[in-house]
Amino acid sequence: MKLLDWYILKRFLQTYLFVVMVIVLVVVMIDYTEKVDNFHKNNAPASEILGSYYLNFIPYWANYISPLMVFIATVFLTSRLAARTEIIAILSSGVSFIRLLFPYVLGASILAVVTYFMVNYVIPKANKTRINFEIKYINDAFTYSRRNVHIKIAPDTYAYLESYNNQSNTGYRFTLERVEGNELKQKLTADHIEWDKKKKKWGVYDYKIRTINGLQETLTPGARLDTTLNLKPDDFGSDFNLYETLTRPELNRHIDLLVSRGSDGVETYLLEKYSRDTRPFAIIILTVIGVIMSARKSRRGVGWQVALGFFLAFTYLLFFMLAKGIAESGNLNPVVAVWLPNAIFTVVGVFLYNTIPR
Repeated sequence: MKLLDWYILKRFLQTYLFVVMVIVLVVVMIDYTEKVDNFHKNNAPASEILGSYYLNFIPYWANYISPLMVFIATVFLTSRLAARTEIIAILSSGVSFIRLLFPYVLGASILAVVTYFMVNYVIPKANKTRINFEIKYINDAFTYSRRNVHIKIAPDTYAYLESYNNQSNTGYRFTLERVEGNELKQKLTADHIEWDKKKKKWGVYDYKIRTINGLQETLTPGARLDTTLNLKPDDFGSDFNLYETLTRPELNRHIDLLVSRGSDGVETYLLEKYSRDTRPFAIIILTVIGVIMSARKSRRGVGWQVALGFFLAFTYLLFFMLAKGIAESGNLNPVVAVWLPNAIFTVVGVFLYNTIPR
């Protein structure tokens, strides 16, 4: 690390923090303007608005826009250095362009590591508090409305509910089947089931258990039965942005649970998992592209280069959102969807490096 490297690294990180603070401040103002009526309508305390919501809203958005803001900061800093002919002086002193990239890549790598840790372990915990606040004070009360629900709760066990009331944690017309191979071995039918908060078990009411052993069948009726199932009231609760509230280990466990049950919507959680891996790489890729495209002094000034940086940054975001939407519909592999924008912009970076004069 030479003095020049420290100079660029320091300016790079300072510019990034400044750009993020400005954009997040604008986002907070817009968000407050949109939600202030809900705050008053639902009598949200000021302490919760600031502490539970915006204190967790700010790091969420700072992390969310981090790759784009790194790109904008890179373009802004490098174009200013180029406008003052500092880039020309550096290159004229014998420093290669690849060597010039070193402090930028180092700074981007630091941000990438911090981003990976934040997005997998810190931000999800903050999102739990923020989203709980939104459910309580902004969104309408959640009512579970699905009917005829089939759930695989074990490798050979299937549950069925005609309907479920999430206010009383009661399911109606309940059926539990145990199937081995292609043969039904046991079937429990009940008028309804109800979650017992104290026992942490399901109470099964007015049930009949039909046990099949070859050609013999046994029917066992009963009024109430306490049982433990791989099923919780949370499975019928609101899944509003649930994927944002799960840490990396929790996300992996939830994906495994959905896959074991054969549930819909697995793509959403897979996209969240893989996008957390791609974001750090996006920071580095966009930083390199930003340096390449803004290292040349432009007659149109710094403003033109910054505007072009914004255009490319939002083009990247457009590619990502488009690929994500296609993947959520099941028409594109989630891994391909999240890595496709990075792959495209890597090609763009190589093209710019080989074509733009420096």
